[in-house]
Amino acid sequence: MRSAADGIGKGLRGACAAALAIAAAAAGVTAAHADSAPEGKKVVVLGDSYTANGWDPLSLGDVCVRGDTAWPAQLGRLIGPRGSDQVANPSCSGSSIDSGPGYTLAMQALQADHDGAFGPATRLVTLQLGLDDHWGDTDQTLWYAMQQCVFDLVRGCDLDAVEQGRIPDVRGVTGAAYAERIRAAVTYIRYYAPAARIVIVGYPEILPPGQGTACFSILGVAPFIQPRGRAIVEYFDRMDRAQREAAQLLGLDFFDTRALTTGHGLCSAEPWINGVFDPHTDIAGLPLHPSARGDAVVANALHDRYVR
Repeated sequence: MRSAADGIGKGLRGACAAALAIAAAAAGVTAAHADSAPEGKKVVVLGDSYTANGWDPLSLGDVCVRGDTAWPAQLGRLIGPRGSDQVANPSCSGSSIDSGPGYTLAMQALQADHDGAFGPATRLVTLQLGLDDHWGDTDQTLWYAMQQCVFDLVRGCDLDAVEQGRIPDVRGVTGAAYAERIRAAVTYIRYYAPAARIVIVGYPEILPPGQGTACFSILGVAPFIQPRGRAIVEYFDRMDRAQREAAQLLGLDFFDTRALTTGHGLCSAEPWINGVFDPHTDIAGLPLHPSARGDAVVANALHDRYVR
């Protein structure tokens, strides 16, 4: 049964989507900005937990926690002494493109605009979302799949898990679908930040592409190995492909985080992805998310390519 809060959240997401559509239509008939419009921040960061990379186990998911070593924070410090003031970061763990129930891309874009983050001075806008969305014919999320698929040693996590509803429908993760879901937000951003480069930031290597097993480090002692892990690996592979194809379809840049972090996924000799309370990475870091070292690599590369 859906709660009243679910209904309110759904209505809010619909209102945000409508606002984006209205702004997109206005872009074709209205002058760019009034004289009183804000100059904007140099960098605007929109994304999910792979952007925010912070967590508070006591928050119950009702606040957005952003890590001090997450790549947006490190990027701000690279820009200079006041660089953090030049980075607007409404990213939030649990965010999705449009699936909810947490913050969506539309809600983050509207928040950034409300805060005066978009403007003629904006040089870079990044989007890093998709893993928390529903895809294809299922309404499952990645984190549900971790419980019902990856850690199920009886049934495993092969591609038959899609039909069983234990993992998002990997077949629905396509470039065309991804592009369509972010199109209105991209138009909105282009209107309010006309000089900005809009970049889809890919996800880091979590598991090596193409393999049939999944491995997770727990407590740094012995890894958990799912010998039939093809579906979760396929999900990450297809997301990477969908993001780069969507960028091409919409005329955006694609930032290949996976290439930057190749060989440093879970259970590697030098992991840049946190295990579960694993002392080999950030022991208190958000599990299955980048360590401070992994985020430093991303921050430095983004700075060199787009901000320096």
